[in-house]
Order: sequence, then structure tokens, then C-alpha cells
Amino acid sequence: MKRSSSLRVLSYARGGAVLCVVALLLVAGVWSSWDSAHHIVLSKGREHGTMTVTGCGEEVCTGPFAPSEGAAARSRVSIEQSVAARKGDRFSVVVRPGTDEVVRTGTAGFLHAWVPLGGALVLAALVIGGGLRWTRVAWGAGVAGGALLLASFIAL
Repeated sequence: MKRSSSLRVLSYARGGAVLCVVALLLVAGVWSSWDSAHHIVLSKGREHGTMTVTGCGEEVCTGPFAPSEGAAARSRVSIEQSVAARKGDRFSVVVRPGTDEVVRTGTAGFLHAWVPLGGALVLAALVIGGGLRWTRVAWGAGVAGGALLLASFIAL
């Protein structure tokens, strides 16, 4: 085998490996986001209502759940502290089936659910730019991820 053809094979192998890393990052971001996002995106048939924050711990905030049509009232539900701003805040939520945990709905909840994907896009942009030398694709992924993270920060 000639030297140039072996270098070409190594170049394709390196590119394939980098593409696998990028795919792994993006799949992990979607997988992590989907845990909360599917309650918002596929919310038909779930318990909807409003939560009023009455107290916050280190990781979660709690408060009563006031249901909308077809849901049961609950005296105490919990939500991730990063979503609940402070005591006295009220926002729309959907209950995770079989638990007393809720997920924020609306634009702010939707954007917050996809934050892991935004981080994965930013990280993938570095790998795309550095490993594949696809600068336009890297900038596109980085800007999309950064915009998602910024929009979530502003909405919350």
C-alpha cells in the first residue's frame, strides 16, 4: 500500500471517530432533555395546573398544586429549584405521572427542559470545529446551543 493511500485511510478513520463522538454528544443531550421535555411536548392527558412556591430546600421547591380541569388537587408537590425562582411565585405545571413531582410548562418550561441539548450543542461545536475543521457547521451548532441556553436564562 502506498503511503498516501494509508494516510487517506487514517484521515477517514479519524473523521469517522470524531463524527461518532459528535453523535454521542448530541444523542446524550437529547436523551437527557427528553426526560423532562416529553412531559411538556406530549402533555395531552396529563394533570395540568398551577403551583405556588411556599418553600425551597437545597435541590427542590415545594408548594400546593391547584388543578385545572380533570386533575386532583394536591397539598404538596415538588419541582427542581432551578426552575422555581422564589417563595410566592406561581406558574403553570404538569404532574409527572405516578409522582408528586411537577414540570414547568409554557415557554420557560419548554426552554428549560432543552438546556442539556443546548450544552451538548455547544460542546459538539468545539469537537466539530477542532476535530473535523468544519468551521461553518461548528459555528452553527455553537450559536444554536448558545441561543437555546440564553433564551432559557432569559425566560426563567
